[in-house]
Amino acid sequence: MKKPLAGTLLALLLAGATAVPAAASAPRETVAQAPAPASAPQTQAVTAVDFAGTVALSNCSGSVVRTPSSLPSDPALVLSNGHCLETGFPAPGEVVLNKRSSRSFTLLNSAGTGVGTLRASKIAYGTMTDTDVSIYQLTKTYAQIQSTYGISALTLNDTHPVAGTPITVVSGYWKRTYSCDIDGFVYRLKEGDWTWKDSVRYTSTCNTIGGTSGSPVIDRNTGKVVAVNNTGNEDGQSCTVNNPCEVDQNGAVTVRQGINYAQETYTIVPCIGPGSVIDLNRAGCALPKP
Repeated sequence: MKKPLAGTLLALLLAGATAVPAAASAPRETVAQAPAPASAPQTQAVTAVDFAGTVALSNCSGSVVRTPSSLPSDPALVLSNGHCLETGFPAPGEVVLNKRSSRSFTLLNSAGTGVGTLRASKIAYGTMTDTDVSIYQLTKTYAQIQSTYGISALTLNDTHPVAGTPITVVSGYWKRTYSCDIDGFVYRLKEGDWTWKDSVRYTSTCNTIGGTSGSPVIDRNTGKVVAVNNTGNEDGQSCTVNNPCEVDQNGAVTVRQGINYAQETYTIVPCIGPGSVIDLNRAGCALPKP
């Protein structure tokens, strides 16, 4: 996993022999990129992706997201990684649900400039079991964010991503993008004490770094979010901290040094009900329960 910026958390993880996912390590030079044109309407193909709707956390990246059925009056949601939670890394089997939070997020415009601060009312959901996600509910609605900042939420795709799809990983923390394709899918991705199911594997040009944890992975054909960036094999080790390994259905282990991964997000959509409420009992919701 790509290390969160908080060195104390990393030290704690290493002391406990557990794994550290894809957030930022020591600060590195930001690589500036020319702003991309604004995304085309979702009914049209998208040829470029910008930073509008992404956010910077204190140690990670994230994005303001909605489901296809979300209403403007619904409280807005921010998507990031479970290992980016301010409460620390959830243990295997642990699920955080509706825990009070006042965490702040810097909202970015299309050029990657911070235009305002959003604040959470709670951690609506968080886990590192089967997947690596955190979902914060904000104090503002989608309509209020649109009215104040002129920025729309990114839409979560509600179907399984497809191998070969061109994607862009957009890091609000670094204000940097990475473009590649979906190389394939991993039956089980294991890192330290955690195991994730049906993970997205990138082709090699998405060489994400620490601080990109929680970045939305955007399908450039649709402009929709298909995954959330979370880890990569740094040193070629097998199934260790910062060195996830792939495990197939027969138990065979494959190590791909320098390759990075993400967790699919279509599975989140059935779990979000009216009013942006996380309801793990909704039809089709398969996210782990407490």
